[in-house]
Amino acid sequence: MSKTLTIDCGGGGLKAGVVDDSDALVCRPIRIPTPYPFPPERFVRSLLDIDEQLAAECGAADRITVGMPGMIRHGVVVATPHYVTTAGPQTAVDPGLLAAWAGYDARAALGRAFGRPVLVLNDAEVHGSALVDGTGLELVLTLGTGLGSALFDDGVPAPHLELSHAPVRRKRTYDRYVGEIQRRELGNAKWSRRVLRMVDGLRPVFHWDRLFLGGGNSALIDPPALAELGDDVTIVPNTAGVTGGARAWKLMGQ
Repeated sequence: MSKTLTIDCGGGGLKAGVVDDSDALVCRPIRIPTPYPFPPERFVRSLLDIDEQLAAECGAADRITVGMPGMIRHGVVVATPHYVTTAGPQTAVDPGLLAAWAGYDARAALGRAFGRPVLVLNDAEVHGSALVDGTGLELVLTLGTGLGSALFDDGVPAPHLELSHAPVRRKRTYDRYVGEIQRRELGNAKWSRRVLRMVDGLRPVFHWDRLFLGGGNSALIDPPALAELGDDVTIVPNTAGVTGGARAWKLMGQ
């Protein structure tokens, strides 16, 4: 049975685990803070360190799945929101980092570094790979540092759209409307009402058959908002960002 090392690269932390072909965790997952500044070279070194640490507990993985924030096309970074900043989410953009990440072929670089097959996707796409059942239109939204999104049609991933950068209110993007910084500023109750308004606003846009709300902050939506989300919305655990690593290969036709 093959083993897949899955690394969920977020704005605040790098979460990783090893899963088998049945999508079960082989050993205890780990999390380390995302180091800033975070140029591509440090990104590769950090992921290699994670692989070494988990290999000591789980044994060597046969392949690697990496989920990254931002627009990722065929393993190439078109744009990434957090890693181009000086000190993390919603801090100043560093022009040098912006240039270093634009067009960076993460899949090729990690493939050379690991010496094994590597799949690099948007982090919400990996998250969704653990959740979708392949029936109808399924939307995955992850609530964390910002807003992640992925869309699946009968189990087939649709081209990625950076919904997080769409303006939602008073020129604010979704990242700055329901992100972690805003949750801490508002408190869970007010932030939860924002999440509810977001879901209500997106429902006529997508007409989904099922919406999955995941990410680390989905567990913080308060009971009144949960009661109003609707029967077509499912709250899912943040572990999907790791457990989806093996199934992602199948859904992507790899």
